[in-house]
Amino acid sequence: MNTPNPKIQMPAPGRRRGRYSDKFKHEVVTACLEPGVSTAAIALANGLNANMVRRWMVESAQHNKFDAPAGSTALASVHTQAAFIPVKFDPPPTVPQADIRIELQHGTTTVHVHWPLQASIQCAQWLREVLA
Repeated sequence: MNTPNPKIQMPAPGRRRGRYSDKFKHEVVTACLEPGVSTAAIALANGLNANMVRRWMVESAQHNKFDAPAGSTALASVHTQAAFIPVKFDPPPTVPQADIRIELQHGTTTVHVHWPLQASIQCAQWLREVLA
């Protein structure tokens, strides 16, 4: 009795690792680059794995691996360099620096002190000395 071993998986007939010509790959990649076309739809329509088609697209872009064979139409790639456009900005509005303003009155004498806000610690020390 010859019964097949159930543990051994035989590949499905007709399914094997595909080898595709550069012309076919180029045609698929070109079809995928059309505006509004789904890469997955093109892959399914041709019985291909979408990830494999995406890899073909990357390889094509990086290395021009699938050059257009004679007699086929290839998409022309246009490389434009962005032009430098000078932009003028209005200077930021100048905000007057805030400062500490102190008015001291002693009898008929009035003293106005304007102290920079950045030196507030020194102002406090000076004021303590004056009032002591």
